[in-house]
Amino acid sequence: MTSTPHHGHAGHDHAAMSGVNSMALSATLHCLTGCAIGEIAGLMIGTAIGLSAGWTILLAVSLAFLFGYALSTLPLVKAGLGFGAALSLVLAADTLSIATMEVVDNAVMALIPGAMDAGLVNPVFWASMMLALTVAFFAAWPVNRYLLQRGKGHALTHGHHAGGAVSGARRFIPTLTTATLVAAIVAFMLGGFVVSVADRLGDEQVTETSHASSRR
Repeated sequence: MTSTPHHGHAGHDHAAMSGVNSMALSATLHCLTGCAIGEIAGLMIGTAIGLSAGWTILLAVSLAFLFGYALSTLPLVKAGLGFGAALSLVLAADTLSIATMEVVDNAVMALIPGAMDAGLVNPVFWASMMLALTVAFFAAWPVNRYLLQRGKGHALTHGHHAGGAVSGARRFIPTLTTATLVAAIVAFMLGGFVVSVADRLGDEQVTETSHASSRR
């Protein structure tokens, strides 16, 4: 009889811990998606206009923060918060998580030989990016978990998502779940990897054909 309160308390603690872990997972995936979109966009733009490696990385990191903040701000605006108030909450909630991801992600890319100079039509770039983002996820997850346990991070924005009826121009703000965003970025990166492999195989086939012709 006396053990019932203890089991109830333990069950409550387990449920609370599970809830924090789930929120940390969702928050980390959300930030990761924004970072991935921004980084890939920055690298594509930098490569297309011929920026140096340093400027390309700066652009990619800047866009990673921009998209990371945007993906968290828009749902709050749709829920009824003003843009300024929503952005202030997001800056407080997401900055440490995004910064952690960017530091780890770029460190991993820098450590992989040739990853930074591989170019977008190169399997090395896409494989390295997927590895770097995976490592960044595992680095940022405990950061988000720590913040949530202390009522910070995404805990600051969580209560604002359950708004009332959406009216006016807010209705046109798309509702994108974390699962949808993650699926889209994974599909895009896998597509980039497949295209780069196909391009590399095509180049090798052209080279072999050229060598065969020259030997005749």
